[in-house]
Amino acid sequence: MTIRHGPTSNRFISQRLRLNYVDWGNPDAPLLILQHGGRDHCRSWDWVAEELRQDWHVICPDLRGHGDREWSPEAHYGMDAFVYDFAQLVHTLGYDRVTVVAHSLGGNIATRFTGLYPDKVDRLVNIEGLGPPPGLRRQGEERPVAGRLREWIEQKRAASSRTVRKYATLRDAYERMKAENDFLTVEQARHLTVHGASRNEDGTWSWKFDNYLNLWNASDLPTDHVVALWQAITCPMLLLWGKDSFASSPAGDGRLDYLPTARLIEYEDAGHWLHHDQFERFMQDLRAFLS
Repeated sequence: MTIRHGPTSNRFISQRLRLNYVDWGNPDAPLLILQHGGRDHCRSWDWVAEELRQDWHVICPDLRGHGDREWSPEAHYGMDAFVYDFAQLVHTLGYDRVTVVAHSLGGNIATRFTGLYPDKVDRLVNIEGLGPPPGLRRQGEERPVAGRLREWIEQKRAASSRTVRKYATLRDAYERMKAENDFLTVEQARHLTVHGASRNEDGTWSWKFDNYLNLWNASDLPTDHVVALWQAITCPMLLLWGKDSFASSPAGDGRLDYLPTARLIEYEDAGHWLHHDQFERFMQDLRAFLS
């Protein structure tokens, strides 16, 4: 799993933010967007991109507030902003149709985009990226709105005084990465750490993502509207879930019923980052679906 050829870094503008993506070349090939999840970064796809770059024009964007993108000045990380950024990237790249592989938060974003623009997506692979089950979402929506908004204001105010976690050395950050996911190999953990951390002015290291990302936004589309977007998807869709993940499987919570074109594969010995945990099997399933 050695990365032999690295990508080039590029910028595009969305809602006045300068946002980053990396390009693996081969611009005459069909476009494939690999979208990472929360508190991650675009270089976590390097092993996948290396395998697919000969057949696809692979683009890996950083979500706002992640990786080498700018942080939102007003700490706006709602789903509306993320979906707009993704739509703006597709628009900027200028392709009529795209294929998307997306993980976690990125999968949630890409799935909504696909429901909004079903004619623009050829195939969609969603890795543990549907958000909370509808039943759990509806429980939250039943709470009085004033109480929810007051709680959000208090949490956001508290986040404003929170300082970023600092690591004395990059090795310390690596140890934290390895502890977070013990499925990772040494090479994977090192690569994810090197591209996911940056040096502070005092010489310490911190993760690149904005601390405000730990706060859920106060408002989102109602659950029924989200479900309507899922039901509007017309392209083939592959759902991948790790059996050792903290995220519940859509097979058991009803979400699969709302995705008429979807097929689900569950992975043994894999957690939330199954594309790292079971890379060889993941690539086999991914190639079969994309072909």
